[in-house]
Amino acid sequence: MEHKKDMRVRFAPSPTGKLHIGNLRAAIFNWLFARHHDGKFLLRIEDTDRERSKQEYIDYMFESLKWMGIDFDEEVVIQSSRVDVHSGLIEKLLQEGKAYKCYCTQEEIEVRNRERAGHDDLYLGYDGHCRDCKVGPEDKDKPYVIRFALPRNKKSITFDDLIRGPITFELSQFDDFIIVRSDGSPMYNLVVVIDDEFMNITHVIRGEDHISNTPKQIMLYEAFGFKVPKFAHVPLILGPSGDKLSKRDAAVSVLEYRKQGYLAEALFNYLVRLGWSHGDQEVFTVKELIKYFGLDHVGKKGAIFDMDKLLWLNGVYMREKSDQDLRDLLVKNLKCNFDQTLPNFSDAHILKLLGLYKGRTKTLQELFDSLVLLHNGPTEYDQQAVDRWIGVQTKEYLQTLIQTFEKVEDFTHDVLAQDIKKLCKDLGIKLVALAQPIRISLVGSSASPGVFELLEIIGKQESVQRIKNFLVKI
Repeated sequence: MEHKKDMRVRFAPSPTGKLHIGNLRAAIFNWLFARHHDGKFLLRIEDTDRERSKQEYIDYMFESLKWMGIDFDEEVVIQSSRVDVHSGLIEKLLQEGKAYKCYCTQEEIEVRNRERAGHDDLYLGYDGHCRDCKVGPEDKDKPYVIRFALPRNKKSITFDDLIRGPITFELSQFDDFIIVRSDGSPMYNLVVVIDDEFMNITHVIRGEDHISNTPKQIMLYEAFGFKVPKFAHVPLILGPSGDKLSKRDAAVSVLEYRKQGYLAEALFNYLVRLGWSHGDQEVFTVKELIKYFGLDHVGKKGAIFDMDKLLWLNGVYMREKSDQDLRDLLVKNLKCNFDQTLPNFSDAHILKLLGLYKGRTKTLQELFDSLVLLHNGPTEYDQQAVDRWIGVQTKEYLQTLIQTFEKVEDFTHDVLAQDIKKLCKDLGIKLVALAQPIRISLVGSSASPGVFELLEIIGKQESVQRIKNFLVKI
């Protein structure tokens, strides 16, 4: 059994697009596994696809990981910087007869496959034509690929997946697969094996879409004489329809969630629970996740991405934040400029409002929008709220309220609460019969924080004006 300190895992994204949710969860699982076992979490940039790899995607990836609080333990490995090493090991395979140059064109392969069809019901891939034949002078200048020579003394490859258990592949399902393209660029399955060995990776934790790559990689490990790491394949994240998650189901790129007002801790927590469990617990601190995380509690089935659950969890984390922390996050994550957007509210008012609204909203964006609406006043009114709370005498009640407000000099919470309650008693109505119309006047809806707090923050002149504006509408 390996010592915990020897456990080394890696996250190896390809910078051909923005880091997406599925890859982020793989990074989180690897990071938690390393931290739980006091091992090492490493990062490798797989940028050998020069045409599609872009620096902006690398920058996006680093920013995403930083936002999520995922750090790595050693210097980042850039795959393209190891081309000479890859080339040397490819030559080694050729010299040892474990790989060979193939000059066959795709058309030639298809012709031979058509000739074989009907006589052989097995998988029709490459027939090994160039494996044992000698290269003639006429072939010297022809383009070629390099193929791996499947071991002829093996019938199957079995590996013990740490999530799924034993998985067996019959070698009859494979042909001598290409490890170097005709342009000289190595294939993924080759370089990932070489670089994992270089980084001393002990455990490869990745998505289940890589299961079919695993037997090829195991054969390459063995051909090089490398130690084969342990594999764990995590189920994919699925959309509500049960298909692979798409942009229609949820934002796919990581930093989109920051722009939409999600907290990093909430997204981190949610993605861990999306496929892993620890009893019935839903909300975890990072320390708890490190303590409890293990591959034995990762499910075998794909997990459905539920936006409603993510929203709920984000709301939980928002309520736990201090008012000042929320203000800082609004500035940092959403680039909110309070001086320009909410000029009539003091810093003290803004902090108080954040405290009042954070329990009523589920994202930072929704929180900020609520403050903007309160600051600017409603442009329209919730018709359902109007139908429910505005009666034949409401207009008279609100006009009397305005007269009461005009006499109030100390327009503060306690004074307003006392005067409005007294007015309700004088009118013979319950407090809610007046409080709800006030809410609708102030914010356009009957759902808001305490009406006395809002009146104090908005101020006497603006509050009276909003009530007058509403009276015109009813």
